[in-house]
Parts: sequence; C-alpha cells; structure tokens
Amino acid sequence: MSEDRRTIGEAALDAVIGHDPAPAEGARASVADRPYVDRRRDRLLASLTLIAGTGLLLGLPFALKAGAEFFLPVTAALVVAIAFVPLLEWLERRRVPSGLAAFACLLIFIALANIALAAIVVPATAWFQALPERIPQIQANIAPLIDAFANLQRFVDDTMRMLVAGPVAAAQAEAVAAPTSLMAYVSSAPSAAIQLLFVLLVIFFFLSGWTRLRRWTITSRGSFDGALATARVIQNVVDATSAYIGTITIINMGLGLAVAAAVWALGMPSPLMWGGIVALLNYIPYLGPILAAVLMALGGLMTFNEISWALLPAAVQIAFHTVEANVITPLILGRRLTINPLLILISLSFWGWVWGTPGALLAVPLLIIIQTIVGAAGKPDIAGFLFEDGTLTHVGDDADAADDD
Repeated sequence: MSEDRRTIGEAALDAVIGHDPAPAEGARASVADRPYVDRRRDRLLASLTLIAGTGLLLGLPFALKAGAEFFLPVTAALVVAIAFVPLLEWLERRRVPSGLAAFACLLIFIALANIALAAIVVPATAWFQALPERIPQIQANIAPLIDAFANLQRFVDDTMRMLVAGPVAAAQAEAVAAPTSLMAYVSSAPSAAIQLLFVLLVIFFFLSGWTRLRRWTITSRGSFDGALATARVIQNVVDATSAYIGTITIINMGLGLAVAAAVWALGMPSPLMWGGIVALLNYIPYLGPILAAVLMALGGLMTFNEISWALLPAAVQIAFHTVEANVITPLILGRRLTINPLLILISLSFWGWVWGTPGALLAVPLLIIIQTIVGAAGKPDIAGFLFEDGTLTHVGDDADAADDD
C-alpha cells in the first residue's frame, strides 16, 4: 500500500513539471525516473544562482562606493597585512610569538607611514600654500608658449583663477600647522583618527591570528582535495601579493631616491618631497607617472626663472621612469607577475571610480589577489548554468542504485 502511494505521489510530481514517464513496473519505474527530476531541480537551482550572482555583481560596486568609510580602510588594511605575512611567518619560524611578531610588523608599517608623511606631506603643504604667490612667476616662465598659442593664455588665466578661488583659497582659510607625524595628523582630524586606529587594529589582529585562521580554513574543508586546493589558493595569494608589493616598493624607493638626487643637483628645494611624490605616484600604473611629471613641471615653474630650467625636473623624471618601466621592472619582476595591461586599466578605472586616489593605489594589488584566486580556484561554469548541464547539475544517487538493481 505504501509503495502504491509513493508511486502515485511521484506521478503527480511528474505531471506538475510537465513530464509524462513511460509506464514501468511498480516502484522500480518511479525510481528510474528520479534522475530527470533531479536534473530539473538542479537546473532551476543553477538559474537562481546565476540570477543572484548577477545581482550581487551589479550591486557590489555601488555598495562599495556608498560604504567607502568602512570598506576602504578594511581593504587597505587587509592588503597591507597580506604584504607583511612573509615577514610574520619568518619571525614565527624563529619562535617569536604570533602576537609579538604581529606587533613588530605593525611598528614597521607605522614607521614607514611616518617617514612618508614627514617627507612628502609636510613640504607639500608649504608648496601648496605658496602657489598663489608664485602664479606671476609661472605665467612669466610660460610666456613664450602663451605668445605662440594665444588661446592658451585664456585657459591658463581661467585655471589660475579657479585654483586661487577654489582649493587653494580653501586650504589657506583652513591652514594649520602641517602635521609632522601620524599622531599630529590624527589629532587634527578625529575621523581620520578613528579610521587609522581601525586600520591598525585590523592589521594587528589579522597578523596575530593568521596562523590559526589559515589552519582553520584548510582543516574545515570536507575532503583532502578541498583542503589541498584551499592551501594552494592561500599560498598563491600571499606569495603573489607580497612579492608584487615588496618588489614594487623597493623599485619605487630607488626611483624616488634617484629623482631626489637629480632634483637636488638641479638646485630645486625639497628634493626628498619630489622623490617621495614620484615614488608614491609610481604605484599607479600609466596615470601616476604622468601626474608626477605634471607636478614636477609645476614645481620647476615655481622655482626657476627660465622655462628651459623649469621643465628640466619633469624631463629628468620622465627619463628615469622610462628606464624603470622598460628595463628595471621587467628585469626584476619577470614574467611571473606580468599582468595584462587591459586588466590593469580596467582595474584602475573601477577602483578609481569607487574610492578615488586610494582606490587607484590599491587597484593592482586587488587585481593580483582576484586574479590569483580565480586562477587557482577555477572559473564558474556560466555556460553550464545557461544551457544543458552546469556546475550545479548532477545525476541523483538513486539512478546508480536503480542501475545496480
């Protein structure tokens, strides 16, 4: 009696989904028809997964942009923490406790941030405040070009008036003593203090719990192959991200020191600031060096009285960057960290739109992390979702049992 009821129920289900199975013998026929029901269910689940994934993909950028005050510090802290993982593991291999090793990495990061702030932000503030006073000198230096291009005169005048009436005036109205350290900067901006404290805490707790987090992530997998794949993804992400950030940092520091030495030899004030600006903007591919050259040209126009000398610092920066980009960086990074230029431009556009300049600085590390995860974990079978058989499609176990019978 129970078998008859089960057969009747499965026949009703087949009628609902539009399937009219051929008659079979008793319960064995209904069991044999289950793979078709499983496939229909799995195709529905695949379609729902695709729709939900598409909605998440379309809505995520707007969520990241709207919640920049939270997502940007978290993302920046995680990228910095991942870059320090090799140093953390090196200290732990020498039996340094995880908490102490994480604290040492945090101190190194704070020291580097203070050096960058003292070398770049403090002198740049003085240059920015002196810009309105140097406008006549800039106009006098570019007078030969203005004579050649009459339309440029109107453009320069409008631009200078916009600068004086806009950001420069606002900066002078709110001018305070330039911060000389992270603590001085934080004390002048309470919101920055909260975000900086949040970033430091995320970096510390991520590094201090890194070993336990990695072990738990690997051992929580349900199979040996899954655990092995997870370990491979984690290791690849750490290796690629830390190698890129570490190598690019060394290259950019060398480029900045070379530019600073050249600027000092030319007699331009604040050489370390200009070298730091070049090094910092060089983290942004393509666009960063162009902006650095523009700023170097502006600084030269504010310093020297002849246009040939005024444009020389920008020419020196362009020459150093050409050598770095075409010889040094490819030689050191090699093919292992080569990234498609189109992907770099897309990543720059996306993260620059989402988070502005900080997003542009994080664009390449985030691209490396995403590319490494996708390459190691595999790509989703979107075509299978849309057509016949997809990743979520499988034949029910009852079919195998029926075949065994």
